[in-house]
Amino acid sequence: MKRKLQGRYVSISAAGEKAQAFIPAPLPPSPPVDWTPELRSKFDQALLALGRLDSVSTMLPDTSLFLYMYVRKEAVLSSMIEGTQSSLSDLLMFELDQEPGVALNDVREVSNYIAALYHGLHRLQQGLPLSMRLLREIHGVLLNRGRGSSQTPGEFRRSQNWIGGTRPGNAAFVPPPAQDVLECMSKLELFLHDKPEPTPVLLKAALAHVQFETIHPFLDGNGRLGRLLITLLLCDQKVLREPMLYLSLYFKTHRSYYYELLNNVRMNGDWEAWLTFFAEAVLVTATQAVDTAQLLLDLSNRDRHTIRGLGRASSSTIRIHRALIEHPIATSGSLVKKTGISPATVNKALDQLERLGIVKELTSKKRNRLFSYAAYIEIMNTGIGPADT
Repeated sequence: MKRKLQGRYVSISAAGEKAQAFIPAPLPPSPPVDWTPELRSKFDQALLALGRLDSVSTMLPDTSLFLYMYVRKEAVLSSMIEGTQSSLSDLLMFELDQEPGVALNDVREVSNYIAALYHGLHRLQQGLPLSMRLLREIHGVLLNRGRGSSQTPGEFRRSQNWIGGTRPGNAAFVPPPAQDVLECMSKLELFLHDKPEPTPVLLKAALAHVQFETIHPFLDGNGRLGRLLITLLLCDQKVLREPMLYLSLYFKTHRSYYYELLNNVRMNGDWEAWLTFFAEAVLVTATQAVDTAQLLLDLSNRDRHTIRGLGRASSSTIRIHRALIEHPIATSGSLVKKTGISPATVNKALDQLERLGIVKELTSKKRNRLFSYAAYIEIMNTGIGPADT
């Protein structure tokens, strides 16, 4: 459905020139979303896919092991969209205090993303509502270290920003003036809390994401936080028991169309096209996550069966294997610390796992050797591809 401009333009003076900034109308859309049979069917399919994804947590013998890597994959993808060059292996090396293959700030940004997600989930579990306060807290963690640490972490912006271009005058989009950010975010907070009216959670996540990206309330980190908002909403509303849905890969794959849809919402109110895209993103992403979980489960079961063929030595080797599922790049020293097994037994187990083709040694050091559970990482790396330039 085509509507009128979903907000209003105001004249601003920034960076020494005049420009037009956009202030969005509050949610929900007016007139309401036109639920065509096609759009309703797409949302129904997306909700079914979310249900299957949520059931994965009961299928996996240890959901936390899967989540550990899955959250890290999302952190890498979401940060790639913002231009970092860090890979999943770089992040795992960084967490081991090894030397990553990219700039340290890139890996720190990815690490911050993980910390921000878990901070948000923890605060929700403590009873803090999804609110401006919580979003500022999460932002403070997101920009705690690295390049964004000078961009007022945890505070709404007090100066004008813009998207695309080198200045407001040639920008692709200019968000609301700084003095209007608080009011815009206050209205978004009311919408999140079902005011003026209740909104189904998946629809709420889709609408709120666009609104947050349009307001762009922070100097940096808006894209990452806007994507996190979707997952936090679904977890807060108990659609997902665990943070297992991340749309960054789908948004990255369809990046140009994603931005086009956001702009069409603002200019002519085509919420329906955006909602169709969003539901498809949820459907595809949730299905991929279920498939990935099954592949990882099959791999770990197959390798565990192989390890049991070692006889008496299998008990300690299985414990090492389990530690590698959680952190598939590890040193012999880190595995000693993780499992409490003696260094000699750990090294013997690693030699057996290497002989079985389950792990690969990445170094030739005699002490504190570095190993990779390569097949596990390969499954998790599916779809990541190179960082955008």
